[in-house]
Amino acid sequence: MNQLRLVNTCEACPEQYDVYRDDKKVGYLRLRHGYFRAECRDVVVYSARPIGDGIFESYERDRYLNAACRAILDELARQEEVKGGEENLFFFGESDE
Repeated sequence: MNQLRLVNTCEACPEQYDVYRDDKKVGYLRLRHGYFRAECRDVVVYSARPIGDGIFESYERDRYLNAACRAILDELARQEEVKGGEENLFFFGESDE
């Protein structure tokens, strides 16, 4: 899945979001005192200095949220590669006989 679900947990001072993929929390976004950061599994994967201080200006929100989500998706892909690539398309079970 190439889309993440953002759940706004605070609207301003700081503006922050929990980030989910397939109903599993995979990240956190926060803008406070003019510093925006994106974390993925406790690793800061993106940071920026938008004009907004504790809340994005309306014209900049999409730009920074998209950049943060791209960085989280990239980090998730990197972590999955380190773990051994894609999940298996099979599992072992017992015979029906």
